[in-house]
Order: sequence, then C-alpha cells, then structure tokens
Amino acid sequence: MKTYERLLLENKAWAKGKVDGDPEYFHRLSQLQTPEFLWIGCSDSRVPANEITNTQPGEIFVHRNVANMVVHTDVNLLSVLDFAVSHLKVKHVIVCGHYGCGGIKAAMTNHDYKQVLNMWLRNIKDVYRLHRTELDACPDEESKFDRLVELNVKEQVMHLVKTSIIQRAWKNEQRPDIHGWVYGLKDGIINPVFEMKAGTHIDPLYEYDDL
Repeated sequence: MKTYERLLLENKAWAKGKVDGDPEYFHRLSQLQTPEFLWIGCSDSRVPANEITNTQPGEIFVHRNVANMVVHTDVNLLSVLDFAVSHLKVKHVIVCGHYGCGGIKAAMTNHDYKQVLNMWLRNIKDVYRLHRTELDACPDEESKFDRLVELNVKEQVMHLVKTSIIQRAWKNEQRPDIHGWVYGLKDGIINPVFEMKAGTHIDPLYEYDDL
C-alpha cells in the first residue's frame, strides 16, 4: 500500500467513527461555520491547531505559513484575515509560533536559501534587526533562538493591528482581541507572550483616521 493510500483509509475510518458516535455530526458541521477564533500558525506539521487546543472542526478558522508570518503584501493571509474578521466575525485572532521553528532558525543564519525562501525569511531578519540589542545579549544560541520566536510572534501581532481590517473592526464592533502565543514542542504547552485588546492605540503613524 502506498503511503497516501493509507491516508484515504484512515479518513474513512475517522469518518465512520464520527458517524457511529453521532449520526448527525457531519450534517450539523455542513450547515454552519461560526468559529470564534482565527489561528495564524506555522506550517510545521508538529503544530496542528485543533489538536494542541483540543478543539473540534468548526471551532477555529486556520491559516498557516512558514514561521506564522503576517506580511502586508501577502494576499492569501489578508484574504483569510478579512473573511474571518469581516464575515465570520471572529472574536479572537491568535498568532501562534513554536519553539524550535525551522523558519526562525534559518533566518538566524546567513545561508542562501534561494530566491523565494530568502524573500520570506527576510521578514524574520527584520524582526531580528529591530531587537538586535536584546537578542545579542542572550547568553547562548538556544535562548536567542527561543527569544526570537517570541519576538517574532509579537511583531506579527503588531502587523495585524496595523491593517485597516483589524482597525475597522475595532472601531465599529470592538473586536477581535489579538493574542500572541508560542507552543512548546518539548512539553506541548502554549505560552502566551503578548496580547492586544480591541481598541488599543498604536503608533499614530499606522492608525487610520477615516475608517
């Protein structure tokens, strides 16, 4: 049996188990999507949003990319954000990074990862540049690595609140709150590292005055 065929068999077994336990499960799920959370996480296969939060399908709207980045030219991310905030009316947006992130580690090097990855990783290098003094004062590479993971999450939260999508929802509906979390691969525990409540003021340079 090919490996991908095993996935299809496992899918059938999973679906049967759900129906056996609750015959109306898929019918209910197909009728409505009302998640309270938008999750912006890393594409790393070890960090599945539903599993590490013990939530069910339909509870979390998910976007994932390398190193959980919020890049202002990323139409994919922005379309997900707009749909989740403006149409699904989520109450919370979570940016969740993880310790041991390969994207963060790659950005800490001077290695050439070729054109596309280089462009993506440069956004993380910008985070390093902003916090160079603190990071260079870390006692060892492991603590520097972990701290950059945390600071990257904080900066991505800041990037979110600079968008008109978030600011418009804050002004008109006083939601969503924005959370920055980091997941630990070694212990499975999520560490909240940063939070911005709806309506928080930021540098006026980034605040829209005509929403």
